[in-house]
Formats: sequence, C-alpha cells, structure tokens
Amino acid sequence: MLAAAAPRRVWAQPAASGPHSLPALPYGFNANEAAIDAMTMELHHGRHHAAQVAGLNAALNGKAALSALPLDELLMDLGRAPEAIRTALRNNGGGHANHSMFWAIMGGQDGAPSGELAEAITRDLGGAEKFRADFNAAGARVFGSGWVFVTVTPAGQLAITTRPNQDTPLMEGMRVLMGNDVWEHAYYLRYQNRRADYLNSWWNVLNWPAINARYAAARAGTLRV
Repeated sequence: MLAAAAPRRVWAQPAASGPHSLPALPYGFNANEAAIDAMTMELHHGRHHAAQVAGLNAALNGKAALSALPLDELLMDLGRAPEAIRTALRNNGGGHANHSMFWAIMGGQDGAPSGELAEAITRDLGGAEKFRADFNAAGARVFGSGWVFVTVTPAGQLAITTRPNQDTPLMEGMRVLMGNDVWEHAYYLRYQNRRADYLNSWWNVLNWPAINARYAAARAGTLRV
C-alpha cells in the first residue's frame, strides 16, 4: 500500500506591527519555476523578507517621525536616524525595499524590453545581449551576499551596479529599475553553489511589462522602491 503524500507545509507570515508590511506576492509560489523553485520562493518571501519587515518595524518602534516616512525617503537619509538603530534600518529597510522590487519584476514568461526602455538599453548598456552578459558578470562578482541592480535617472539613463548585503542604491539617492538577489538563500536549494546558472535562468521569469512600467515611472518621477 502506498504511503499518503506528505502535506505541503505552509510557512506562517508574522502579522505586521508597525508602519511597514510584507507585500503579497502578485503570483503563486510556483510562478517562477523556470528559474526559482516554489519552496525557495515560499521561504524567501515568507521567512526572509517577512523577518526584515518585522526587524524594520521593531527598529522604528517609538520613533514617530521616522515611522511616518515612506521607505525610500527613510533609506535616502539614514543619517537622520539615531545611531543606535541605523544599522537595523539599513539592513532591514534595505532588505524590505530590495525584495519588494524583486517580487514585482518577476512572474513573467521570458519576453524582452520594449519601447523607450529597449532604446535606453541599447543607448546606455550596449544592447540586450551585452546588457544581459554584463549584468550576469556583475552578479557573479559579488563577493558573499548582495545584489546586482540597474539604476535609472529621471532622464532615463541606465547603469549596472552592485551592493553588498541588503544595501540599495536608494541609500545614495538613486532609483532602482530592477535587480537580482544573489544571496545564497535566493537560489541554493536548486543551484547550490552554481550562482552563474541561477543568474542565467533568472531572465526566463522577468516581467518586462512591469519593468517597462517602472522605467516610465522613473521618467515621470513617481518610482519609489
């Protein structure tokens, strides 16, 4: 007699207790299977990102003025925060911003940039093929944990950059068009130490209409995190 299948485990998400909350995924955990397995998505969102939101709210507890700030404004001027909580805000606030962006640009089915974004990629990054190669190479060079990003100016200019840990270009006053998480927890269940394979596969699940919309928002001055 065959044993019954083990029930699927659901990772509980802690209730928000502060000004910031965990955004719901705009798709199912298995939507990115072409690059990221469902269990990694579930743990990454429901445990890692949720813990950063909880840590951010804990650091802001009793800080009414800081709690009232939008996340991007908080990160753009961390110096206004008391030194005792600055590291917690940097790590947890940066992680919250980075992951909120990360979920929003995935869930797609391959595709390609179009319109003004495609033109900007050709102008600033040497075209789609070179952009992808350079982005992957930058992500592979990140030592330890961190992120690889594309920043965008109000004029629409693009650049590839990296940051360690949960730092974000927002901390230097720059806006983020898109980015990939190269912390091991983002890919290790499927890829183990093969970060290059993860970086290559990730392009298969990008939501280019969402990224095009972020580019338009950056040009309009409405892009936040």
